[in-house]
Amino acid sequence: MSPQPRVVLGVGGGIAAYKACEVLRGLTESGHDVKVVPTAAALNFVGAATFEALSGRPVNTGVFTAVPEVQHVRTGQEADLVLVAPATADLLAKAAHGLADDLLTNTLLTARCPVAFFPAMHTEMWEHPATRANVATLRSRGAVVTEPASGRLTGVDTGKGRLADPREIVDLARLLLARADALPRDLDGVRVVVSAGGTREPLDPVRHLGNRSSGKQGYALARVAAQRGADVTLVAAHTDALPEPAGARVVHVSTAAELGDAVDEAAREADVVVMAAAVADFRPAGRSGHKIKKSDDEPDPMIELVRNRDILAGLVERRRPGQIVVGFAAETGDAQGSVLDHARAKLKRKGCDLLVVNAVGEGKAFEVEDNTGWLLSADGLETRIPLGAKSQLAATVWDAVAQLLRPSRERQ
Repeated sequence: MSPQPRVVLGVGGGIAAYKACEVLRGLTESGHDVKVVPTAAALNFVGAATFEALSGRPVNTGVFTAVPEVQHVRTGQEADLVLVAPATADLLAKAAHGLADDLLTNTLLTARCPVAFFPAMHTEMWEHPATRANVATLRSRGAVVTEPASGRLTGVDTGKGRLADPREIVDLARLLLARADALPRDLDGVRVVVSAGGTREPLDPVRHLGNRSSGKQGYALARVAAQRGADVTLVAAHTDALPEPAGARVVHVSTAAELGDAVDEAAREADVVVMAAAVADFRPAGRSGHKIKKSDDEPDPMIELVRNRDILAGLVERRRPGQIVVGFAAETGDAQGSVLDHARAKLKRKGCDLLVVNAVGEGKAFEVEDNTGWLLSADGLETRIPLGAKSQLAATVWDAVAQLLRPSRERQ
């Protein structure tokens, strides 16, 4: 791969084409060389000048431009990644049947790099047997066809078929550039619960005890699982700034007690539970009904804390046969041991199948885009996870989960 990854951004002729501008900006700002290849219909929604201004490269749709450069072949041959967003039902059908009547469909035939489609269409079109067959065909050939989001569609309609959030598309593009095999459909039909974010324990109507978790790692886990075929429920605490992962159901909570109840409920039928949320260990023994005032005439208030229940330990204790439980540990070394020493002890104490360990501190794990750490297994295997996007760490976790699931799935 070149130092500046070369990405072809195909744009289909749907109303969601305007969101391709945000995808384009996200890719260029993160250091990618992007060539936009729209369909003629896409230019009815977004003009070529907009794509040219954002990419710094000329835009055309036909095969008879730059003929001496053999553009209809070179564009796909030279790409490190081809992504199509939005991918309309028409484009999916053409790609599945190998049609090549413009520059984009020619590019799809000549590309030998990862190819990813991000569908956007009305629910009826997405669910139509013809579209489902085309999606299956493309996936069988190694293309990534992601699950669309649910939400507002054209007009007053709402349902599944909405284009994934541009930030999610950029994140998955980065993942595929780092690991072309990161999104296999190896979790088809697997019921997954992921917790994310940081809980808050109220002190009074204004203040709370909380932590620095942004929820980005948990959302990356949910996003990657959904695109690997899993049926995902995401229990999220204070993650309003994050786009909901396409293909996942999101349950919003606030306190540790609420998160525990929601996870317990969802885990009853789950095959895998991943506890990535930063859950408060303690909460105030009581909550003031009014704002606690500071006063020069009175002593500083004393806040009594009580312990919250251990959600992860409870999941392990009550898990069904064959259910996999994955824990997360944010650790710092101290006089009693290193980060790994504490993590090994926690894995043994909790009894979960896998434990992801992050060394935390200023600029580490919390509130940042990248992550690193270790993946510890109950059988003693320890895997170092190099620094990379949080979606890359998520893919490593799901690789390990898929390995644990394989024997039971092979017996089915």
